[in-house]
Amino acid sequence: MGPVPALDERATACARRLHEADRVLLASHIDADGLTSAAIASTALERASLPHEVVFKKQLDETEIASIAATEYETVLFTDFGSGQLDDIAEHERAGDFEPVIADHHQPADETTEYHLNPLLEGIDGASELSGAGASYLLARALAETDDGSVPANNRDLAALAVVGAVGDMQTVEGELTGANEAIVAEGAEAGVIEEATDLTLYGTQTRPLPKLLEYGNDVRIPGISNDEQGAVAFLQDLDVDLQVEGSWRRWVDLTAEEKQTVTSALLQRALERGVPSEKAQRLVGTAYRLLDEPEGSELRDASEFSTLLNATARYERADVGLAVCLGDRTEALDRARRLLENHRRNLSEGLETVSQQGVEEAEHVQYFDAGEEIRETIVGIVAGMALGIDGVNPDRPIIAFARKNDEETKVSARGTGRLVARGLDLSAVMTTASRAVGGDGGGHDIAAGATVPAGAEEAFVEEADALVGEQLG
Repeated sequence: MGPVPALDERATACARRLHEADRVLLASHIDADGLTSAAIASTALERASLPHEVVFKKQLDETEIASIAATEYETVLFTDFGSGQLDDIAEHERAGDFEPVIADHHQPADETTEYHLNPLLEGIDGASELSGAGASYLLARALAETDDGSVPANNRDLAALAVVGAVGDMQTVEGELTGANEAIVAEGAEAGVIEEATDLTLYGTQTRPLPKLLEYGNDVRIPGISNDEQGAVAFLQDLDVDLQVEGSWRRWVDLTAEEKQTVTSALLQRALERGVPSEKAQRLVGTAYRLLDEPEGSELRDASEFSTLLNATARYERADVGLAVCLGDRTEALDRARRLLENHRRNLSEGLETVSQQGVEEAEHVQYFDAGEEIRETIVGIVAGMALGIDGVNPDRPIIAFARKNDEETKVSARGTGRLVARGLDLSAVMTTASRAVGGDGGGHDIAAGATVPAGAEEAFVEEADALVGEQLG
């Protein structure tokens, strides 16, 4: 019995079909969830002695599915996408081009297929309870359980990557993983690969010097510290704790439990003194997920930092590097990923500055900005999510971002908040309906979704999306 009993039967059926294949083409998405999905599935196939090839797709559309069909693989395993593209996939299945096996968590299309593992088919929320990596993990467990039992812990060690995928897919609810994700965390803890702990929630606790940790911590903005280098340094210097060694600032991971408590208490007090609401200030402390097989002080030790590293590879057309890191390469691939991450951080910072200077426009129910070619279309969604925390952007409205994809198409990304979702926001439905109304297509999750629309259709898209959000939020 697995962590999600309702999906066990589907996972077992998919695993049996894969065991019958002579070889498998594994196709996956390029974000952190897609990379970890691919790594989990690839590792499980390798351990089951199933020959396979891995390919990545930025988006799965009719053209890309046709290119997959042209490879002449009889069995294709789709991870972290496929459900929403079943209409096109089913046409190739009926034509005998390939037999699909799908491990996904996105909203399924109207068509059906026999080997389909998706939490939404069993009433489980695919946006917050099980990611694509989680679905791949369930499949991996089933693949192990159908062999001779020689696989380590029935692939439960792969729970670590499943947690990285879920965190990277923004599936934390009020700061922690819930539902099926929580059950996977428990299995990872039992396997000795995951540690769940209460800690500071700021990004960079493993790698950033303390002043940078506080300066760049924008999830909970503290006036005089956030985005304020001198303010962050002054705050730390005023504490009765030695936070430097030979003139160099220590990292959060270097502090003792007592020192961490001192800094945390002072940070909470400063937040309240500067007018941060108590409920929001409390979000400075939450649940951290650590990968115990990775060394302390490495970006791979923390699930959040690990997922950001992976995003930095795939969004710059180097999904192969991210996959290699997930599969254990700690030399050339990790060095390359770190260089890509530096570039990624710089681009995100510049993108956020662009939004800050340009500002956002407001419709009746949504806010939006058009980055044109100033922000890469592969990261504009991340920038949009970050923008919800800056001055001049209303955190109580969904934000829509446009970026030029090519001369004919515009990439659209939308981001919301947990509070808006609780009120009825479903950006997946908004992106799907609004994009199709203007000749494009889209999908995703209730809190984060994307689309592609014809260039020039941006204004019409905003009108459609605004009306849809208005209906959802009443």
